[in-house]
Amino acid sequence: MTEHPPPEKAALRRQLLAARRALSPESRGAAARALARSALALPELAGARTVAAYVSVGAEPGTHELLDALRAAGKRVLLPLLLPDNDLDWAAYEGPGSLTEAAHPGKMRLLEPSGPALGPEAVTAADAVLLPGLAVDGRGMRLGRGGGSYDRVLARLERAGTHPALVVLLYDEEVVARVPEEPHDHPVQAVATPSGVVRF
Repeated sequence: MTEHPPPEKAALRRQLLAARRALSPESRGAAARALARSALALPELAGARTVAAYVSVGAEPGTHELLDALRAAGKRVLLPLLLPDNDLDWAAYEGPGSLTEAAHPGKMRLLEPSGPALGPEAVTAADAVLLPGLAVDGRGMRLGRGGGSYDRVLARLERAGTHPALVVLLYDEEVVARVPEEPHDHPVQAVATPSGVVRF
């Protein structure tokens, strides 16, 4: 949540985002289908009653199929609502028709659930939390996009004393040797990619 991330973090973010933008729509679609299969095979997700997830945007690994598969499996799926201070509120996912486009000043347009907001603490009821990211290294350290929203979520889970499974969704080549870390960075338990799962 630092204002000025280490320069190597910023450089790695630029490189990873450029690689994502270079992917064709066809390869993104195929990756999203494979990613849904990989993630659903994770015992942490298979056994979860409530999963906090997110709606992918732009060139992020696609989550739409995964969200519908989790819901079809009878799980309660919570999706984030971005607050003006970059913190996250949560609402239940009720299917593709329940998502509405939300415009946040100075940010990309996001799809958010249209149901009632449950409050930022709602995430503490999740058995598994799916985290967006740009890379994860062999120690399970995650490189986020730099907005700080999920650093707050992870800090909230820690304060509440809850220990949901933390799973990052990435493309295969985003599992890297090492990402630069800062004191507030938390390791994750697993990463799901189109070709399978890596656990830490």
